[in-house]
Amino acid sequence: MKDFFEDKISDRLGGKSFGKSTAVYKFELIKRAKAAAKLAHPDIRLIDMGVGEPDWPADELVVKVLSEEAGKPENRWYADNGIPEFQEAAARYLGKVYGLSGINPHENIVHGIGSKPVLAMLPLCFINPGDVLLTTVPGYPVTGTYTKYLGGEVFNLPLYESNSFLPDLDSIPGTVLKRARLLYINYPNNPTGAVAGREFFDKVVAFAGKHGIVVAHDIAYGALTYDGYRPLSFLSADGAMDVGIEIHSLSKAFNMTGWRMGFVCGNSRAVSAYASVKDNTDSGQFRAIQKAGIAALENTEITERTVEKYSRRFDLLVNALNEAGFSASKPKGSFYCYVKAPVGAGNGKTFSSASEVSEFLIREAQISTVPWDDAGSYLRFSVTFEAASADEEKEVTDELVRRLKLLNLRF
Repeated sequence: MKDFFEDKISDRLGGKSFGKSTAVYKFELIKRAKAAAKLAHPDIRLIDMGVGEPDWPADELVVKVLSEEAGKPENRWYADNGIPEFQEAAARYLGKVYGLSGINPHENIVHGIGSKPVLAMLPLCFINPGDVLLTTVPGYPVTGTYTKYLGGEVFNLPLYESNSFLPDLDSIPGTVLKRARLLYINYPNNPTGAVAGREFFDKVVAFAGKHGIVVAHDIAYGALTYDGYRPLSFLSADGAMDVGIEIHSLSKAFNMTGWRMGFVCGNSRAVSAYASVKDNTDSGQFRAIQKAGIAALENTEITERTVEKYSRRFDLLVNALNEAGFSASKPKGSFYCYVKAPVGAGNGKTFSSASEVSEFLIREAQISTVPWDDAGSYLRFSVTFEAASADEEKEVTDELVRRLKLLNLRF
């Protein structure tokens, strides 16, 4: 019998080819390799350094507020584009953590059901067919995916270690700049852990103004900074509010990934465009979750405790990786350590990509990482691995280096 939907799927999803591709997504490959490793070695603990979300749950204070608010009759209504109390709390948070002033919570801020939907909606706000999105790679692909859905094009800006993992804006061809409408950047960066300074943000503002390009800064890891580096907002640069917006998330800083709570802040026209698309896409996050989000934003010591833990783990992880032959350094932000992948291992084994290395580590040492081959071959190690105490953190990193040494990796 003919498949009824064979000619019904949209071209943007592949049309008649939808579901027939044999290509396997990177994270699905990792998932399969982890399952196979556990099956082959059920008695050996998998060291999962590939986790991209916090290992702690949301703080008890935040959970308590949710439980108290969840059953209140007034919280049952659609939230639409958010409750004013959350927007006001977000503005106070931006002032306290990032030193931003003059933010009108009712014109410059709108909540989102996590940052991922926000990043998906932004092309609907600014991209027409034939327009170009400028986006950094490696990186989070959602905005690029939706740009292509809309008939736009994506121009990749590779992040090289030689340029401190910042995009080279001067390298963009003039023919691309003429059609560019949106620039996506993300600092502290996933996966490199790099941070951007005021000088870079000033350059981005000037670049955007000169070429008429909207800037979208994804700052999901913004509050996770270490060793004296202060959280820095793109919006703190002179003129940034004229050309862009910033996407904030409670997921990483407050251990609330599954709660799906974030917000957009920036130019009022841009925020209004996002709010218009959002209003036709969802009906807002549950009011009780927004109120729990307010509790989180008003208790930044939650983030401080998380930063203290991650910083301690980074010290252990960097030492372990360097002892095993990697060239690792502690990042100033995020919870990722990004290192060059080895080129080979004992017994003449050679690797042609980071993906091959990642599969090898899972299979031979039960160590899970995330590979990136977009701008050189690198592995991403995360400090969100499972460990219930500082002593267990050291046990995990000691075991990590022991297993890595047995592989005789070559660099």
